[in-house]
Amino acid sequence: MKYININGKITTIENGRIPVDNGAFRYGYGLFETMLIRDGNIMLKEYHWQRLLCGLQQLYFEIPPLMTPTSLEEELLLIVKKNKLEKLCRVRLQLFAVGGGLYGHENNQPGFLIECFPLDAESLPLNENGLVVGFATGISKSMDSISNLKSCNALIYAIAAQHAKEHKWNDALISNTSGNIIESTIANIFWIKDETVYTPPLSDGCIAGVMRRYILEKIPVLEKSLSANELFLADEVFLTNAVRRIKWLQQINDTFYKNEQVNRIYHSLF
Repeated sequence: MKYININGKITTIENGRIPVDNGAFRYGYGLFETMLIRDGNIMLKEYHWQRLLCGLQQLYFEIPPLMTPTSLEEELLLIVKKNKLEKLCRVRLQLFAVGGGLYGHENNQPGFLIECFPLDAESLPLNENGLVVGFATGISKSMDSISNLKSCNALIYAIAAQHAKEHKWNDALISNTSGNIIESTIANIFWIKDETVYTPPLSDGCIAGVMRRYILEKIPVLEKSLSANELFLADEVFLTNAVRRIKWLQQINDTFYKNEQVNRIYHSLF
């Protein structure tokens, strides 16, 4: 039986109930964090809490005095323990507007939902078989003040994921309205050319990824816009997120990539 946490109350997933005027359901009004739990600890938790609290302020939420990183961590680890997944799991913490009229909401304090999912230990090491990806077409992401947020409005990622499924890719790459590649459906993108590591700047509209930030603080990386032409000329390419860490990309269309430097980077960080 799987347990979830809704606003501090633990219940089974079958009995979980959220009101129909939930702002995330109606308008995508909310944020979420996806975290890796190992041996009862939240990996990179300071980065997660900082991103989450900054995002809540940016979306005009009023953060209750009792909603602190410490209290959220306690709630999160409680449901992990209830599901007996302390050894290794993925946790999704979602905060959302709790109702109101058209676009607005009467109460600016967010509600929250915590779910946890089993995770295969084989998903953590660097992948032996490189990913095969393609380009999501017909959609593009704007570059604005909320484009870096990990928001509940994820329609563009859902459509891109359908493109990947349709073409039997492992993932799909997403471009911004200027035509530059900024990320994949679930990850930030990095590329290597002549031993220099690059990643798109946040100003291009990519998610402010937790693993992206960790890598930028640990190794030299240049931030630069990524065109399709430059991507095809890269020596190596890799994708990153907080749960799966680093995954190397082997093929885009008819272009193939190595993983020599990606392998060194991975083993220097984990």
